[in-house]
Amino acid sequence: MGRKSVAVLDVRSSEITVIVGERGVNDTFVFKANKSEEYDGYDESAFFNEERLSEAVIRAVSAAEQVCGERIKDLYVGVPGAFTEVVPKEQVIGFPKKRRIGPREISALYESGKEARSGYRAVRATSMIYNTADNRRVLDPIGLSSAVLSGNLSYFYCSEYFIGIMDGIFAKMNIKAHYIPAQYAMAVYLIPSETRDEYALLLDVGFLSSSALVVLGNGVLAQKTFWSGKGQIAAFIMQRFSLSYDAALSLLSKANLYAKSNSGTVEYIFRGQAYDIDVDLLTETVKEGLDVLCEEVSGFLESCSGKELEFKPLFVTGEGLADIRGAIEHVSKRVNRVCEPIAPNLPYYNKPSMSSRIALLDMAAEDVRKTGLIYRLFNGFGG
Repeated sequence: MGRKSVAVLDVRSSEITVIVGERGVNDTFVFKANKSEEYDGYDESAFFNEERLSEAVIRAVSAAEQVCGERIKDLYVGVPGAFTEVVPKEQVIGFPKKRRIGPREISALYESGKEARSGYRAVRATSMIYNTADNRRVLDPIGLSSAVLSGNLSYFYCSEYFIGIMDGIFAKMNIKAHYIPAQYAMAVYLIPSETRDEYALLLDVGFLSSSALVVLGNGVLAQKTFWSGKGQIAAFIMQRFSLSYDAALSLLSKANLYAKSNSGTVEYIFRGQAYDIDVDLLTETVKEGLDVLCEEVSGFLESCSGKELEFKPLFVTGEGLADIRGAIEHVSKRVNRVCEPIAPNLPYYNKPSMSSRIALLDMAAEDVRKTGLIYRLFNGFGG
């Protein structure tokens, strides 16, 4: 591939996407290829069908290579929350005497907190905030002088199962994989740095799974993934109206939770077959499905309760709620918190469903830019 180009693999719970691009002007991107493939998804610990996953990845990579006319040798893979563990730590290191803080000192701080975790591999370490000996609280300590350096750090670990599956696929294609925590990439790309400086909340709603995060600075204080999304809401509709799953999924996009009155019955036609749908019942069913998600989110927020989070809005992204009218407003009422939709600020890509792939591309491009500088010192972190 070209020196400035990067390729990423976005692994969502219903489809995978390979996107190739490079940075343009004013934080934009020049896209060279973008190919998505559906597959069976995953549960709490494993992919439902590893063979179909492999086939989907190979098709998407091959198609992307054909479109952009370049061979993909390095691929930055987004690790879903289901296969990620986030460990926040406060680390402190001291020096014999006051010294100027540089990449080597930061690397030593990160290494001091690195630990072995059974079934997981460290893929990245980031900072929420740093502190110096004179109690300066800074986001970037490089260039400061201090005899002590401490930091509230976030360590990201990817399951060996996920890495093993992906490395097995890429070995056949002679591709080197680099792993990026997907939800973390979304948080730092979508939420402005000045907002993250004093805590921020992100909810990524997918098809089969969703993840909630508490973000601080350039790190993650807490993260949880739960098994609720657009697909489960469609399952509620399927059972309530005795529809096929595909018909229920299509009907879901017709629901309007904004409407003050949804009384009456409408005829719904799917693939030539007509169904009589009670509009009130449809609205109620969608809300029931959303309430499962809301209960999970509320439980997570309660577990992270603190004055710092009381009035923070919940930023919502992902494909799960994007085409359900009134869904975000319903979630806001149920979790008793302002919810704000968030998406990439890019023409034609400013949709919540694009958040993960653009965020991964942004982080991968930054990693490539830094290669040979700070990241090379981290001996594996930042991969």
